Amino acid sequence: MNRETRNTMLATAAILIGFGGVAYFMPTIMLAAIEVSPWLAGAIAALFLVAFFGIFWLRGRMRR
Repeated sequence: MNRETRNTMLATAAILIGFGGVAYFMPTIMLAAIEVSPWLAGAIAALFLVAFFGIFWLRGRMRR
């Protein structure tokens, strides 16, 4: 394993652990948001999905 692949692996692990932590609390977040508005809960879920794929897309563009 060279330095570049190690850095990529560490960055990916950090991103997945961070999103895993948010996903763990997502049911609680959604239940709290749905008390305010169902649209807010949907927006939070959509934002989470877009952010998950968006961060890897941005990282890929940055690496090129």
